[in-house]
Amino acid sequence: QVQLVESGGGLVQAGGSLRLSCAASGSSFSFVAMGWYRQAPGKQREAVAVITSGGSTNYADSVKGRFTISGDNAKKTVNLQMNNLKPEDTAVYFCYAKRRSVLGVDMDYWGKGTLVTVSS
Repeated sequence: QVQLVESGGGLVQAGGSLRLSCAASGSSFSFVAMGWYRQAPGKQREAVAVITSGGSTNYADSVKGRFTISGDNAKKTVNLQMNNLKPEDTAVYFCYAKRRSVLGVDMDYWGKGTLVTVSS
């Protein structure tokens, strides 16, 4: 059974930095992509940053220039360096991984989330 475990959330003042980490266990296969989503109170879950197995990255417009995603496909880990944090970045951040079967079927896996709170 695949498990994604996040770490690194916490409370930080606006302008500060945090680093989120996620490690996958229980997987004998590779992921085609890993990344981070977030969900703020009363809002829908949104994509923050994704990195593919080939190293391509994609960011939400709201975090471009402030957040950096990195990953190790062999170790099945993904990190999110968050700089210049803003109060609107406050949310539960979820680690995400996508597996593609030999038949081309995508399967998504999610961590339980880690809370990031940015005070003004």
